[in-house]
Amino acid sequence: MTFQQWFIFFLAVQVIHFLGTWKLYVKAGRKAWEAAVPIYNAIVLMQIINRSKWWVILLFIPIINLLMFPILWVETIRSFGKNSTMDTFLAIGTLGFYIYYVNYMEDVKYIENRSLKPRTATGEWVSSIAFAIIAATIVHTYVMQPYTIPTSSLEKTLLIGDFLFVSKFHYGARIPMTTVAAPMVHDTLPFVKIRSYLNKPQLPYLRFPAIQKIKQNDIVVFSWPVDTVEQFFKRTNRRIRKPIDKKSNYVKRCVGIAGDSLEIKEGYVYINGKKNNLPERAKLQFYYDVNTGGTQLSVKSLRTRYHVREGGRLQDGNYILNLASDDAKLLKNNPSVKAMERKISPKGESENVFPNVRSLNWNKDNYGPVYIPKKDVTVALNAESLPFYKQVIVEYEKNKLEVKDGKILINGQAVDNYTFRQDYFWMMGDNRQNSEDSRYWGFVPADHIVGKPVFIWFSWNSDGKGLEKVRWERLFTTVGGDDKPVSYFYPFLAILAILWGYSIYRKRKNA
Repeated sequence: MTFQQWFIFFLAVQVIHFLGTWKLYVKAGRKAWEAAVPIYNAIVLMQIINRSKWWVILLFIPIINLLMFPILWVETIRSFGKNSTMDTFLAIGTLGFYIYYVNYMEDVKYIENRSLKPRTATGEWVSSIAFAIIAATIVHTYVMQPYTIPTSSLEKTLLIGDFLFVSKFHYGARIPMTTVAAPMVHDTLPFVKIRSYLNKPQLPYLRFPAIQKIKQNDIVVFSWPVDTVEQFFKRTNRRIRKPIDKKSNYVKRCVGIAGDSLEIKEGYVYINGKKNNLPERAKLQFYYDVNTGGTQLSVKSLRTRYHVREGGRLQDGNYILNLASDDAKLLKNNPSVKAMERKISPKGESENVFPNVRSLNWNKDNYGPVYIPKKDVTVALNAESLPFYKQVIVEYEKNKLEVKDGKILINGQAVDNYTFRQDYFWMMGDNRQNSEDSRYWGFVPADHIVGKPVFIWFSWNSDGKGLEKVRWERLFTTVGGDDKPVSYFYPFLAILAILWGYSIYRKRKNA
């Protein structure tokens, strides 16, 4: 929906509210017209139901307002003596339209300064749960979101089984575009495995101001741009279009920012002609052919000393190992290793990589150069450049594009250039030959950015045994920085112990 459509929708909601409540406003000692003035009517309603005025803010926060509306429906009828379980059920079950019945058909009296304390233990429990969900949803949506590392694309930097806190405010919290959705879940409802949201209505793209820009080599969580499969809901291959904020979340390293020219040579990234220097914590990984002359390498040694997750694969008597650069140097000095070579797709050998133009003869290890679109920058459009930017023009910036009689038409107009409306980024995994990233599906639009991983609060090693399943050294470590990660787990336990001791002291003092 456009801003104009949303404005019309907002006015329609105000009319519905006025028609259903104006008599109740009058019975509460207010004027009928006060029920008709947008925003002011909400402030007055808070006074009528004896609730804080700051609740009005919650009514304008997407997702949160869905949780607040049922609360206000119930609070409204209770302010006029309708306290039974059936009244509550009718208020919620009719999506608030039960208030119309109370407004026009019931001779109710306003209860001024009514008690806000729930009358039953169940009511108190429900009230506590409701506001706990609201608070958690605010934090989850606009401040910090938990995230789990599911793949090895950033292995050695972030491990499979790492549990992260992803900051929404570093790059500016994205306001949910999907307005009707279950709180605290992504695209699927747990257990029942059905879609957790409605496709319409959709808000226009908006986000809060950022406190920092995405820099080269930042690790970023983003909505996977080409997520159009329904496999998350049903076992089918039917393609669907998800709203941006309901696409699957990916985490990669941003190796190229808007305006950069990116090229990959022999597996290494070059930005604007210069080799990309990764931070110290980043560990590039490649596959290596390892010739041992028939000697078998210890699986335990491969896992513990050289950090090979799956023990390696044998092919034609040789090992194929996925190794970080430091581990590769260490293994090369092993007396059992006769020869060792990094596996690289030769230059000129064509693979199925973005933009899927075979004549380019690009592959995952020798690729580009490619220009990363930048907002307000204009590029020439022709038969050679169109494959790179067609997806941007059509899918991400919502234009109609046609090619007729050798001419490129955008929204019906013949053009020979295009000006980008937003920034784009190039995301790659450090595990260079085992990562599904921008080399296969292209650019990541700015409106697909979710947040910045800042903290590993837990890490689970499925290969470990007993207590070794917990990677204790990774608990409460930061994600960024050039130095080795430092665990803040024990300081965290110390703070918890102090707070626990202080609470006991307070209880004994007040006893």
